[in-house]
Amino acid sequence: MSTVIENLLARKQKLVEELEKAQAVEDRDRIEHQLEQINTALDFLDRPGSQDGR
Repeated sequence: MSTVIENLLARKQKLVEELEKAQAVEDRDRIEHQLEQINTALDFLDRPGSQDGR
C-alpha cells in the first residue's frame, strides 16, 4: 500500500512542478484535473478502514 501512496505523491510533485511552468490554459487545466484525481485517491487511501476487507 505504501508503494501506491509513494507513487501518487511522486506523481503529484511532478505535476506541481509542471503546473508552475505551464503557460497554456489547456495545460494548466489538464494538470489541475490530474492533481484533483491524485488528491481524491490519496484521500481515499488515507481513510480509516480503507485497508480493511482487502
